[in-house]
Amino acid sequence: MLVFLPRKEDFCGNMNVVIDSGNTYSKIGWFSGDHLIRYETRLSFTELIDRIRAELPERIMYSSVNRPLDEFLVALDRDVPVLNLTGILPVPVKKDYETPHTLGADRIAAACGANWMFPGKDVLVIDMGTSITYDLVDLVGIFRGGLISPGVRMRFNALHTFTKRLPLFDPEKDPAFIGKSTKNAIQSGVMNGTLAEIEGIINRYRHEIPSLCVVICGGDVPFFESTLKPPIFAVPELVLIGLNRILTYNVALQ
Repeated sequence: MLVFLPRKEDFCGNMNVVIDSGNTYSKIGWFSGDHLIRYETRLSFTELIDRIRAELPERIMYSSVNRPLDEFLVALDRDVPVLNLTGILPVPVKKDYETPHTLGADRIAAACGANWMFPGKDVLVIDMGTSITYDLVDLVGIFRGGLISPGVRMRFNALHTFTKRLPLFDPEKDPAFIGKSTKNAIQSGVMNGTLAEIEGIINRYRHEIPSLCVVICGGDVPFFESTLKPPIFAVPELVLIGLNRILTYNVALQ
């Protein structure tokens, strides 16, 4: 929803700020038109507000899984047009999804970003965060849905939480396949198991769509981007790019 409706000419500036607020931290991106000028990650809510106040944009795109829009507006306390990403907000892709009201904002934002970056192509978007999501956007811009599985840290936490003797470890890049200790075995099981899952799902999709374009994004991309078989495009800030596309799409509808 648009918090307050300014005149169309109020949107004529070039600077957009887009916000992807997660369960723990927030990301923020500054855009000039379609160009991502800079971004910051792992910001607390207080840090996020401070960044925006320090350089007020022409408009803001807000997407959050844990802080309602009203809380953000009260904390910001500035007269800036704000667009909130909800299930009813128009987006530049069509949704072929049975429960659109449950579709995560980050999933649809990443899909919009991928559709804009790779127009006229079937794109599989793999977002590697708290969960790993696999979403297909077809060549005519229809979001077809996909898969959701546990993220890397969730897998480490599950082994630790649901067993009595397995300790908790952090992710490690390129662990040995055959672990020679409990730590190494867990590292291999989680990291190589996740890699096998990703490669297997990509292969299943490419069996059906040989010309499929694969894009990966999210905080855990650095653990896997060098080991996944090409051609795969790594776009870490794809969600921010998609949020900006949704913002400019809605501005054009005014």
